[in-house]
Amino acid sequence: MRRLLGSVRARATLAATLVVAVALVAAGAAVLLSLRSNLIGQAGTQAERTARSVATDLSIGTTTGKLDLDEDEEPVQVVDKNDRLLAATKDLQRISGTATGAVKAPTGRPDAQPSATGAAPPPATADDSDDDPDDSQDAQDSQDAQDSDDGDDSLDAGEIDDRTTFSNGSATIDKETNDYRFAAVKVETKTQGTLTVYAGAPLSAEQSAVRSALTVMLIGFPLLLAVVAAVTWLVTRRALRPVEGIRGEMAAITASEDLARRVPVPDTHDEVARLARTTNETLAALETSVERQRRFVADASHELRSPIASLRTQLEVGAAHPELLDVEGAVEDTVRLQRLAADLLLLARLDAGERPVADARFDLAALALEEAEGRDGVTVEAPGAVVVAGSRGQVARVLANLLDNARRHTRSTVVLTVRREGEWAVAGVADDGDGVPAGDRERIFERFVRLDEARARDDGGAGLGLAIARDVAVRHGGTLTVRDAPAGGALFELRLPLA
Repeated sequence: MRRLLGSVRARATLAATLVVAVALVAAGAAVLLSLRSNLIGQAGTQAERTARSVATDLSIGTTTGKLDLDEDEEPVQVVDKNDRLLAATKDLQRISGTATGAVKAPTGRPDAQPSATGAAPPPATADDSDDDPDDSQDAQDSQDAQDSDDGDDSLDAGEIDDRTTFSNGSATIDKETNDYRFAAVKVETKTQGTLTVYAGAPLSAEQSAVRSALTVMLIGFPLLLAVVAAVTWLVTRRALRPVEGIRGEMAAITASEDLARRVPVPDTHDEVARLARTTNETLAALETSVERQRRFVADASHELRSPIASLRTQLEVGAAHPELLDVEGAVEDTVRLQRLAADLLLLARLDAGERPVADARFDLAALALEEAEGRDGVTVEAPGAVVVAGSRGQVARVLANLLDNARRHTRSTVVLTVRREGEWAVAGVADDGDGVPAGDRERIFERFVRLDEARARDDGGAGLGLAIARDVAVRHGGTLTVRDAPAGGALFELRLPLA
């Protein structure tokens, strides 16, 4: 499992499937709730319509005993303000969710309390009322009292309340039990006071629709998730196929150590194509660096071989014939070998990324005067202090290399100038020699490059001075360029940011 999840394709598929699953569950729940709410609202509307129909009959003077509820297939109850059942649907056997659980209306007076079995004391008939004036008066008093009580209500006689209350319950009609949405509507009658009509509408359609929708979701959602997972897997596989090609080619390059090979670039404009191009650029830079290092090692070996061979020859001759030992020549070869070793060591440090100390400050003009001191034919023009930050020793090495290079090519004098130019400190070394051709003004800063190949090595050096000077300038945040000097020779300009 851990190995499977280690694949980007597997993680993307799992993530997409989970996101879609969460979205489907949320959408499904919203659909079910909305469907249920709408269907319950429809049932409530149907129940309210039935309740108001019965209330209308009561408001126009129809008594509860004369209500035609025998043909109703839905549960209907009519209760008084004391929640006593006055009328109910025929064949109603059980009911819940209304004001009373009674299912049979008493056959006596409307205000008589039914017995536990649902029977009620026999009511006074119309003939009894006519035979007994006292009973008629009592009935009239009772009616007057009821009318007086109802007078406190906001409803007038024959008025139906605009408000409807709803509740959920169940009922059994003719041995068939269902869940219902009940609507309760109050009506003010002339003879029986305030009555409440309860009418129910079945919720079977709502329950069936919700069950059907839920069944469809339980079947369809897994199938949809499977399709999403499969499509994501295939799309991710197709998208990552170039990455696998890049990985395979990089593995082959690593195994063969052939930096000339390149990874395939897909014919797209997405991140994978940019990755492939960047990888090829990295390989090209690495190839150039390795080739440069190989050439550097070869050139360094070649440069070291000459003074070492000369020194060895002189020492062997001196050992065999002491009188022929050229001590001055041996010393010169040793000094040349020491300088070459120092140059190689400095280049190695620069290639390793050695940075100058940023908070070390020194006066470039004073440093120029120190480096020019003791050199014949060198003129210094430094009118004021110019403070820069960095390695004083490395910048001194740059000035020394530039002065040595100018001295080898000048005819008469070398001019060293130091000045401010905006936010830069500029040190210029100019000679009156032949100058540097425009096509070679960048090549001379490469390592072991000498334009005069016929020149003697002892006179021309190893070709590392200008390369070291430019590397130091760049690592100090500056530049080193060459152009024509006013006197016709070459002008090397070192630019460093002011401290």
